[in-house]
Amino acid sequence: MSVRRLRRAGITVLAGALMVVLAACAGLPTSGPVNPGVRIVDDGTSGDIAFIPKGPVKDATPQQIVEGFIAAGTGPTNNWETAQQFLAPSYKGTWKPQAGVTIYASGQRTLQQSPSGDIVLTVSPVATVDATGEMSPASDNGPIPLTFKLAQQDDGQWRITQAPDGIVLDKAQFLAVFGNYSLMYFDPTWTYLVPDVRWFPRYYAATNIAQGLVDGAPAPWLRGAVVSAFTDGARLELTSVPRQSNVAQVTLQDGARSLDQTALNRMQTQLEASLDVPGITSVDMLLPGGQQLTAQRVDVRSTAVAANPLVRTDDAFGFVSGTTISPIAGLSDALMQISATDIEVNADRTAAAVRDVSGAVLEVPADGPIRRLDTRPDLVAPSIDPAGYVWSVPSDAPGSVIAYAPGGTAVPMSGGWAGASAVIAQRVSRDGTRLVAVVRDGDRYAVWGAGIQRDRTGAPTALASPVKKLATLSDAATDLTWLDASTLGVLAGTGQDQYVEAVHVGGFPDAPIRTPGDTSTLSGQTSNASVSDTDGELYAQRGANWQQLMGGVRVLAVQQGMPR
Repeated sequence: MSVRRLRRAGITVLAGALMVVLAACAGLPTSGPVNPGVRIVDDGTSGDIAFIPKGPVKDATPQQIVEGFIAAGTGPTNNWETAQQFLAPSYKGTWKPQAGVTIYASGQRTLQQSPSGDIVLTVSPVATVDATGEMSPASDNGPIPLTFKLAQQDDGQWRITQAPDGIVLDKAQFLAVFGNYSLMYFDPTWTYLVPDVRWFPRYYAATNIAQGLVDGAPAPWLRGAVVSAFTDGARLELTSVPRQSNVAQVTLQDGARSLDQTALNRMQTQLEASLDVPGITSVDMLLPGGQQLTAQRVDVRSTAVAANPLVRTDDAFGFVSGTTISPIAGLSDALMQISATDIEVNADRTAAAVRDVSGAVLEVPADGPIRRLDTRPDLVAPSIDPAGYVWSVPSDAPGSVIAYAPGGTAVPMSGGWAGASAVIAQRVSRDGTRLVAVVRDGDRYAVWGAGIQRDRTGAPTALASPVKKLATLSDAATDLTWLDASTLGVLAGTGQDQYVEAVHVGGFPDAPIRTPGDTSTLSGQTSNASVSDTDGELYAQRGANWQQLMGGVRVLAVQQGMPR
């Protein structure tokens, strides 16, 4: 599922949540789930509607005050103005609602008074969002207590005098109030746009996106792996992003006046791609005083792949077309010389990374000699990046990641997947900026990601630190692939209980889709994935079902894009 489709799904959740809000009764509950509010408004500055939660009622008990305060986390307007009403006057300005969000499963919470009189909220987090909007899956440490201190004020009313920074929402409320948005950066060659997914309140989405992109920085795991055209002196002059006739107006500092046209065009591209939200059709970059900067969007290379599966049979290698296979000039002949178990083809279809039946990793060009790159034992399936580097790692040596340059020079990646006990699968993103892996993390399986740092020639030099945990898996996984620029497909489970799970980088996973049976390989794109089973049967995804395409498949290959 793409980021844009996720947004549509989020809007559906929002609509359902708002129906609950409109039906909510007027009194503050003393037990049971918290109702977010009673009415909604749209101030005309956003394409989304916002909750207006209720403020404190007269003579509310300490527990009721905390209940109301938590419920007011659904109202981000004016810096959570309603939530601030539950705070003692001396504490207002100290609590920081924008510090982050703790997200818990609906119904998984308790609220109790401690012997000291404090109110303790205990939740089991499913994810957290930090102050920059970056989401991380929750740790496996179980329920966490959040303590609230209260004091009776001069007027006899109870108010909060100490609370954890940030807000606490159940998952349904979170998806109603927050949306996921991609801050778009470039790869170091300025060829691809790379999404850095963040979660912001829907009501202030455009402003938060502009602030995050122009004044902020990439997520820590991507720093050094992506670049931005925005520089010091060309930051935001105005923090708000008003709209006129669906045109977002982004006012930059006067230093933007001195930038060359290439830089301005790249800035325009980043802004237009990032501000792809409801109600915005285009973006104007302005200088202080309202002068418009002349800029146009640059062409970027797509990371889409061909819809037709790419396979190897006993007789041919190429794209499945009905009951026939269409070969790739040069490359198909080269690949037919090898007994391969895994194949990944670069975007230009001029080279492939291969693991053969001996377990070795090979570089197979369409017009040159086949090179044996890595013969270490227990290697996972290799992956090839846009610069032609072949990435390889032994399953039982997670810290020993090596990128092999075209021609065979080995470039070790210091650290690799240090901390994992095994690597199950590893893939480079189609834009070449991120390396992801399914690893065994203690007694669990997880998906980790690391930014790929490169020099000016595009050669990888290191993996960014820290490594990012993207998801914790419920079952053992056997394969991993990129479905789009921000979605991973994970093949997990065993036998008749196998399934494909879409893991959104920086978001929640989709509901798993059961596979036809004992499948071994996963490839393709969002909503159009393919799997092959151990008997050589090839299946294509059709919604939540699978259509059998052909038999006799020896290898289902992975595509890293398409030719320009």
